[in-house]
Amino acid sequence: MSDPKHTNRLADESSPYLRQHAHNPVDWYPWGEEALAAARDADQPILLSVGYSACHWCHVMERESFENEQIAQRMNEHFINIKVDREERPDVDEIYMTAVQAMTGQGGWPMTVFLTPDLQPFYGGTYFPPEDRHGRPGFPRVLQAIADYYRENRAGVAEKTAELMRALQQHAEFLTPGGVPGEEILDGACEQLKSTYDPQYGGFGGAPKFPPSMSLSLLLRRYARRGDQRALEIAEHTLKCMARGGMYDQLGGGFHRYSVDERWLVPHFEKMLYDNALLVWTYLEAYQATQDEFYREVVEHTLGYVLREMTQPEGGFYAAQDADSEGEEGLFFTWLLEEIEELLGEEDAALFARYYGVVPEGNFEHGRNILHVENELEGFARFLKVEPERLAQVVERGSEVLLAARQQRIAPGRDDKILTAWNGLMISAMARAYQVIGEDRYLRAAVEAADFILEHMVCDGRLLHTYKDGQARIPAYQDDYACLVNGLLDLYEASFELRFFATAEHWAAEMVARFWDGEHGGFFYVGAEATDLIVRTKNPFDNAIPSGNSMGALALLRLAAMKGDQALWQQGEQTLVLFEQLLRRAPSAGAQMLCALDFYLARPTEVALVGDQAECSAFAAALHRCFVPNKVVLAAGVGVGEAEAALPLLEGKLAVGGRAYVCRDATCSQPLSTVADLVKQLKAEG
Repeated sequence: MSDPKHTNRLADESSPYLRQHAHNPVDWYPWGEEALAAARDADQPILLSVGYSACHWCHVMERESFENEQIAQRMNEHFINIKVDREERPDVDEIYMTAVQAMTGQGGWPMTVFLTPDLQPFYGGTYFPPEDRHGRPGFPRVLQAIADYYRENRAGVAEKTAELMRALQQHAEFLTPGGVPGEEILDGACEQLKSTYDPQYGGFGGAPKFPPSMSLSLLLRRYARRGDQRALEIAEHTLKCMARGGMYDQLGGGFHRYSVDERWLVPHFEKMLYDNALLVWTYLEAYQATQDEFYREVVEHTLGYVLREMTQPEGGFYAAQDADSEGEEGLFFTWLLEEIEELLGEEDAALFARYYGVVPEGNFEHGRNILHVENELEGFARFLKVEPERLAQVVERGSEVLLAARQQRIAPGRDDKILTAWNGLMISAMARAYQVIGEDRYLRAAVEAADFILEHMVCDGRLLHTYKDGQARIPAYQDDYACLVNGLLDLYEASFELRFFATAEHWAAEMVARFWDGEHGGFFYVGAEATDLIVRTKNPFDNAIPSGNSMGALALLRLAAMKGDQALWQQGEQTLVLFEQLLRRAPSAGAQMLCALDFYLARPTEVALVGDQAECSAFAAALHRCFVPNKVVLAAGVGVGEAEAALPLLEGKLAVGGRAYVCRDATCSQPLSTVADLVKQLKAEG
């Protein structure tokens, strides 16, 4: 913007989402002491607006209301207006989203909440249109009503805030320790998934459908430990339906946020780093379990997208890409039939269009088409009476041509901040992909991202949450620590560089010191030093992103198994005990915690590898071809003495003569000298 009419305080922020609002006529503040002091001094209510950069309806509300001079004038006259990026301040978002859900029975973004100067909520909602529309009150009418109510009915405001504060406190404290969770909880969770499974299109429930990566991983674990073929069928069908649908970017790779329909056809077009990381985990597990190359291809295509479009030169992974370009949702990703004909020629375009479900009238808005695949290539080629090789050639060449043409379009905006937790998830994805597929570029990407975080996002011994434009800021949350620790452990198991294990151990200890609840167990989401929050929560649910407690429990259990540390194992167990009643009542709320429980109940397989780097790598490659989800892998190659000191399970094994050992509870098999012996022993362990 060459000469903006308005500029507010958000121009100095690092968040791309906040900067998008820097030239609104609204007198925005970022969340912080300046805004809170202004509200107290003026005795004015706070209008808290929360969203994120890839949110389509956030952009709509900005265009309709926050850029409107008359609406902005009313906001500035009656409120202290605070804009929050939920990805920078998930702690703030969680508290007030809970309040909005208590008030309205639903939530979402953009979120609009009205607070007293001491941060207590008394009214809220999500998107408000600029005028009364479809049963929703217009934003100007809401603003005036709230301003009048606050000015004229303080007793009513106090009564409402007291009611909501009770709800928030109950939400923060609702977890109460139960017993040690048992197999029956996993059984119940898997039965619930089976009962809500959509046998036609895959997934669970109806529209909209979100990618259920953690639930599918749980089902794959059920198959691995119990031989449950139905669990495998559900996971496979869902994974294939998602990857053939429009929610998957058929040209560029990577998954969009969710499908608005039950068929996975029409997506909400933003792409989030965390979705793609979590889905890579699950597709890799499906590949290990079945050796179906389809899953490997999805992983490689998805990680190709991440490396091409979501990786900064210094190694960190960007947060998200928008749904909109040129002011229109999905324009970048969709096609007119005429565009395809012009690019491919009439004959090839006809085949390409049939394969990808392109129709003259369009399957999306304005006659445009979302590419998707309804039939397997070979069978569809027979139906079309063409050679499969011919159809495959058309699809491959056409995809390359269309992708090149798409790259010339105006691309959706990219949120290029680096978030520690999300990077931890993608470090895990890259490291696991290297373990299973063996591509060096995945290991390099994982190492570079980890090194970036450890170099640029640590200050005074503390991990930081977000990085943008050379500046790291905001103390890390507990899930930042937990996701990074798991990523570093995956990176150690991929590279066998002891520094990654040592660093994971260090940050796990810091996580416990800063966030552990010594009274009830489990982890608080923020440290005790947080002073700008009205409650301190434990972030209990696995939603789009695994909860910090789920990832923290898994990190403690993995470290305990690797080190033979019973105290760490007991802390992991204590977290599971805290969640036992929630997992029993509502297993769908804790799919990743259930995966941690599966690790705990299975008593993980411990694999110790000894020898030089080449020998360890050969054994590791064979190991990772097998689907053994509940395992830890240790290696003593270069620097044997140092490794033995850090990892007691390795002690003394180099001198015995074997190259691999399979152990459980630190009781080991006879030394195994060949890859075949290792695979045989793993199968025997079951």
